[in-house]
Amino acid sequence: MLKLNRESLAHKDLWQKIQIEMPQFDIEDVIKNTYENPTWIHFGAGNIFRGYIAALEQDLLERGEVQTGVIAAELFDYEIIDRIYKPYDNLSLVITADAKGNLQKRVIASITEALKCDPDFKDDWARLCEIFKSASLQMVTFTITEKGYNIVDLNGEYLPQVKEDIENGPEKPKSSMGKVASLLYVRYKNGKHPVAVVSLDNCSKNGERLYNSIIQIAKEWVKNKLVEEGFVEYLSNSSSVSFPWSMIDKIVPRPSESIKELLEKDGLEKMEIICTSKNTYIAPFVNTEKSQYLVIEDNFPNGRPPLEKAGVYFADRQTVENSERMKVQTCLNPLHTALAIFGCLLGYKTIYEEVKDGCLKKLIEKIGYEEGLPVVVDPKIIDPKEYLKEVIEERFPNPYIPDAPQRIATDTSQKMPIRFGETIKAYSESPNLDVKSLKFIPLVIAGWLRYLMCVDDSGKPFEPSPDPLLDELKKQMNGIELGKKVENLDEKLKPILSNEMLFRVNLFEVGLANKVIDYFKEMTEGVGAVRRTLEKYLECD
Repeated sequence: MLKLNRESLAHKDLWQKIQIEMPQFDIEDVIKNTYENPTWIHFGAGNIFRGYIAALEQDLLERGEVQTGVIAAELFDYEIIDRIYKPYDNLSLVITADAKGNLQKRVIASITEALKCDPDFKDDWARLCEIFKSASLQMVTFTITEKGYNIVDLNGEYLPQVKEDIENGPEKPKSSMGKVASLLYVRYKNGKHPVAVVSLDNCSKNGERLYNSIIQIAKEWVKNKLVEEGFVEYLSNSSSVSFPWSMIDKIVPRPSESIKELLEKDGLEKMEIICTSKNTYIAPFVNTEKSQYLVIEDNFPNGRPPLEKAGVYFADRQTVENSERMKVQTCLNPLHTALAIFGCLLGYKTIYEEVKDGCLKKLIEKIGYEEGLPVVVDPKIIDPKEYLKEVIEERFPNPYIPDAPQRIATDTSQKMPIRFGETIKAYSESPNLDVKSLKFIPLVIAGWLRYLMCVDDSGKPFEPSPDPLLDELKKQMNGIELGKKVENLDEKLKPILSNEMLFRVNLFEVGLANKVIDYFKEMTEGVGAVRRTLEKYLECD
């Protein structure tokens, strides 16, 4: 039996026998080099980091382009460090699967340290401070999810931990953004060395969002006379500290039971999938798709690894933003959300099973090719039509990437304005397009209203995915029941359909609300009405 640790890697013949690719560099040398001259630290030690970001650095190490690895730091879920990094010597197994079932199995050894980012863990915090003092540090990157950058609640009030950090200063921060601000202050106090602070999270204008959170905390510290004014100046000067924007695209779902079984059959020990107390699903392995895109604004005041040699696109900010808009507004995310909504209503558990459903596949084709492409923002470095084709024909149907509609349905209210509202707005503002011609985006919006009833198409109640507006939206849906006619339905749905925060426009004013309401009426006629409505308007059997 094989174990995933550095000692076991010495038995190369056994790993090769089960077709697992080994690191092609001296791991001990890389660990030593990185400890002495750290160049890259990454916050967010989860699956996408291990399955994509760390693998990029491994590519460069294997080509001899760099001599240092990447340091992992965790801001939130410390069990990941204790249960997935330390027992496996910071190694990961990455299993890449294409839609035909071809698997690439690879040991990733580019992660040299794994640290808990919290002053309560004194040794780890001291090491983090040393890393940030180092003049060699070039990049601080993040995959902490969109919520990780939040410093205020829905009412605009500082979150409790952030409020404490603002009052107490940089000595013992508790919030994620407070910790990062504190470490940047350490860098400021120890040489004012330049560095790039780069969000790699899947959210629009991510660099701006990260900058705004960090600078706001720093300004509050200055106001409270806890740090010098010069710290804000340091953070605000892009030749000292830059906050590049990025677009990332790679599906890295929860660890798969079938991959776990495959690895155990190969003779690997301790491949258990764990769920931490913070509800993180993680394992010693990561299963992921082959397709991947990363576009980063090329603004690195202290230099950077040559990641373009590993397939990363470096471009100006406008190109990054256009790539993001192409993906999020037209070619991937709207299709994903449409599948998530109808997947929950029709009882599907995986996206790849949904795409086998001719009706649902036709729906995403209509949304993408017919309604999305006429207003797509072309980034020039990626062809939108080819990208869309890859999404529909290769990525979504991949049975080895079993992503769940229930996971993707999380925070749908926050996704609606970007994934559908921007397209509706573009149509309404275009002199050459008729917003009232839209058929399938309104069908998805009607499906979302039907989803908010929390009853599936067979009439069974289901638990909706978490969403910050869920309680408020469900209240507005009160009194609407399956199979029962509702008087004044237009007025009942008006608070939702007229909400420009949800759709970027007032759907009544642009002439789409009645279409949504008519679809919704048909979807609520009784059991099976969702399926019948889809079949009617998509003309599928």
